[in-house]
Amino acid sequence: MTFDFVVPPQVTFTLQTLSKAGWQAFIVGGAVRDLLLKKETSDWDFTTNAKPEEILQLFPEAFYENQFGTVMITHEDLCKQANIKTENRMLNVENGRKKRIIDLARAKKVHESLPTESLEIRNLELRITNYEITTFRSESAYSDFRRPDKVEWGQSIEEDLERRDFTVNALALQMVNDKWQLIDLHGGYEDLQNNILRTVGDANLRFQEDALRMLRAIRFCVQLNMQLEEKTLAAIIKNKDLISKISWERIGAELAKILASNYPAEGIELLDETALLSQLLPEILAGKGVKQGGHHTTDVWTHSLDALRECPSHDPVVRLATLLHDVSKPQTQGQKSSDIRRTADITFYNHEIVGARIASKVARRLRLSKKDTQRVFLLVRYHMFYYQPFMTDAAVRRFMRQVGLENVDDILDLREGDRLGSGARKTSWRLEEFKSRMIEQLNQPMEVKDLQINGHDLMTEFNLKPGPILREILLWLLEKILDKPELNNKADLLKLVKEYVQK
Repeated sequence: MTFDFVVPPQVTFTLQTLSKAGWQAFIVGGAVRDLLLKKETSDWDFTTNAKPEEILQLFPEAFYENQFGTVMITHEDLCKQANIKTENRMLNVENGRKKRIIDLARAKKVHESLPTESLEIRNLELRITNYEITTFRSESAYSDFRRPDKVEWGQSIEEDLERRDFTVNALALQMVNDKWQLIDLHGGYEDLQNNILRTVGDANLRFQEDALRMLRAIRFCVQLNMQLEEKTLAAIIKNKDLISKISWERIGAELAKILASNYPAEGIELLDETALLSQLLPEILAGKGVKQGGHHTTDVWTHSLDALRECPSHDPVVRLATLLHDVSKPQTQGQKSSDIRRTADITFYNHEIVGARIASKVARRLRLSKKDTQRVFLLVRYHMFYYQPFMTDAAVRRFMRQVGLENVDDILDLREGDRLGSGARKTSWRLEEFKSRMIEQLNQPMEVKDLQINGHDLMTEFNLKPGPILREILLWLLEKILDKPELNNKADLLKLVKEYVQK
């Protein structure tokens, strides 16, 4: 089967360089899927019968630092070798992201503490990565359920494709007479056309080789809008306990991709159907059957999935917080009335406080960075924010400081998912007014660094020594300035410090 694909000149150069040297060369991996699905890609992987040392002779700027026969070369170095003008471009892999809720163009002045990433679409742009060239491989047993006991060089493309996980990944493209010839030995093209995900060969064996493939199967389903083939689904359920052999770093990375997909809620449901969820996120399963009061019409479990489904952010951290925002409701459930049939009286006092601690624990288990763990904590902790028109400007600023300016849009995205996921309207006049008032405060001091004096001024003016006392004073001053921004000048601040020191 042949195709007329248009590929970047770097890709053609790589294949031609290998072929001219007498080696076989193929495109493999995600790029083949993307080309067949007519999607843009930056993930270019190649396989060849050349050994790593022989590949390095053809690509002098490449590097080889692993035992799996993979040689890597950067986009810049490959373009330089091929004499191709480099393009510092990004590929949008998601479309339709709404503009930021706090429209910075409307703000009188953008507060300097807002990072430049506030103007970007987080996690939606895929930078061009390294090109990977891997020698044909044939693998032995996987005694640790994670990696092959040894890797041996394969002799043919057929042998190399035989070892791959899913049929849609066991595809290769070879350039023949300016045409792209598809090598498909396992029905991957047909599965791709029918939106079916199945393993290459025995599904049980594939998952016993590398248990992470069970998560990858679910990730591909939600990324590519595919259905698990019956035997593949049964094999995941049968081998679910093997996921405990996989590091949390690898699990967290796959879960992030599931959450960042166009079908995150369906991904969580599929994790539940395969019984993997009970090992990865058991906390949210407790919400099944837990009734809610007020405007809610579903249990906590269903509402959490609906909120995740409606969350407008594609940031996996925001989506994780959205999934976990009501995680503590089963523990905090109570009734105002002794009549337990009156669901309107069900309460969950302080569930956002308890839930923030649980969410933070989950984030640490998934090996999120300290920054992202803190983001999850803050988004869950303050997701119950409430606005009334009589709130002072100082109160608005305090909320923005509590959440963090860089997280304001994220918590509003969580709130939108929460509202839509409970059957309410997307927004309300109160919420829109709150957004407008926050925009008006963007030019006001929010952080210690916004003060017109610093620790050096305190040491100079009041003969103070370096130590915790300096930050204590500066934080005290910030509280004063949050109430009265007009005092943020050196003279008034020094007067305030004098009062503080004399107490």
